Amino acid sequence: VQLQASGGGLVQAGGSLRLSCAASGRTLSNYYMGWFRQAPGKERERVASISRSGGYTYYLDPVKGRFTISRDNAKNTVSLQMNSLKPEDTALYFCAATGRDWTRIDYWGQGTLVTVSS
Repeated sequence: VQLQASGGGLVQAGGSLRLSCAASGRTLSNYYMGWFRQAPGKERERVASISRSGGYTYYLDPVKGRFTISRDNAKNTVSLQMNSLKPEDTALYFCAATGRDWTRIDYWGQGTLVTVSS
């Protein structure tokens, strides 16, 4: 599976961005999908994830109520809608897929940079 992330950019605090991750090579419906981020000098953290069917989602506490993860298995895509962005959301964002759990990630996409100015 190749994961291609897009949608990053520069936005003012309070603004919105929508990240998308498109897969090729294999259907995503067999995988849990997630978005991670890594800010300079910090460890990579899982921001949001979604179950195979989309019926279960997880969010990191600081993004709850602001970010929404969704998936379209027919289109082989997963998205992250980010609203009310804050400067502390600035990071390189990655999409990822696992067939088991988040301790064993099968595929990573390339990062897309999100910069939130104050």
